[in-house]
Amino acid sequence: MNQDSTILTPDASAKTQSGSWVGGSDAPEVKEVRVGYMPLTDCASVVIASVMKFDEKFGIKIVLSKEASWSGVRDKLLNGTLHAAHVLYGLIYGVHMGIGGQKKDMSVLMTLSNNGQGITLSNQLKDKGVTEGNALKKLLDSEKRDYTFAQTFPTGTHAMWLYYWLANYGIHPLNDVKMITVPPPLMVAQMRMAHIDGFCVGEPWNNRAIYDKIGFTAATTQDIWPDHPEKVLGCTAEFSQKYPNTSRALIMALLEASRYIDVMSNRHQVSEIIAARAHLDCPVEVIDRRMAGEYEDGLGRQWHDPHYMKFYNEGAVNFPYLSDGMWFLTQHKRWGLLKEDPDYLAVARQINQIELYQQAASQIKVPVPKTLMRTSRLMDGKVWDGSNPNEYAAGFSISA
Repeated sequence: MNQDSTILTPDASAKTQSGSWVGGSDAPEVKEVRVGYMPLTDCASVVIASVMKFDEKFGIKIVLSKEASWSGVRDKLLNGTLHAAHVLYGLIYGVHMGIGGQKKDMSVLMTLSNNGQGITLSNQLKDKGVTEGNALKKLLDSEKRDYTFAQTFPTGTHAMWLYYWLANYGIHPLNDVKMITVPPPLMVAQMRMAHIDGFCVGEPWNNRAIYDKIGFTAATTQDIWPDHPEKVLGCTAEFSQKYPNTSRALIMALLEASRYIDVMSNRHQVSEIIAARAHLDCPVEVIDRRMAGEYEDGLGRQWHDPHYMKFYNEGAVNFPYLSDGMWFLTQHKRWGLLKEDPDYLAVARQINQIELYQQAASQIKVPVPKTLMRTSRLMDGKVWDGSNPNEYAAGFSISA
């Protein structure tokens, strides 16, 4: 590739023989770490790290904080109420760029999950013959009325997946439908009340719509981008710089939890834990099937999805690839959230804490890739590798 594929050197993660990080003690500076999460299946690594005490192995205690909205997560990170959070990749990048609220330098410590989100359409659309994107396009062209779709945060992952999916079928997400923001746990209720016709959200809320017989899965996000980046462990740059040992301890605890969750025989137990009222407050069976990669779409189709929600995958999930962060910036530019092309690579280098991650991963023998970028092919055939982000961002026929 190019300079973006810089090989990571072992020296970057070296500890002295005495067991201390270069420059001082490895003891966590903050012992009780307040970590926010949204009630979604992919919060599992944060919850499991706390409930099963993986955190204590590394000298910290994760104090969990269940949040009601992504804007609430953002605000609590910025005002210091939360030290870190299970958070949307694009939210962290948006705040850093000043397009998702107050501008503040931010950090991605690691990626928490790949895959496992979905696009749900209402049974009312199904009754009009819409079961996939092409049929939705025909309906929108024939009916001159507003259909309302919901995403979870304007710069977040779900907004970008929904926009990408609609545009793939010739539907302009900002012009051809009405787009609103709804917190994840409220999506199903909003559809039940016929306030929205479709939404993009994380599990278990897509499967809950099927369970409640109000909607069906038109697409999974892994249909859009197999093994796509999703949630991250995010914090302010101030926190990661001031408390590097705590940041490393947090990464290690979540890596251990992620490794545990990705053992398939553990997944039912994990589903039971996160289903509890204190966490997702959702029937275990709604969570369990898709956690196991067993899908049904509410239209009669059933399949095993090889790109199910992954938390570890031998470390491939967790590395904060620069190209992953850059992709969200290209979509922010595509949809007019950014008016000019930023220095995509420089921004990703500022946010994604490659060195901290590599140091933490090396201590618990988590494999680390040799390059900072990865190559992916999305549903429209476009290849993303981070090599020419300006050209990529400008290369879509449907944009703001």
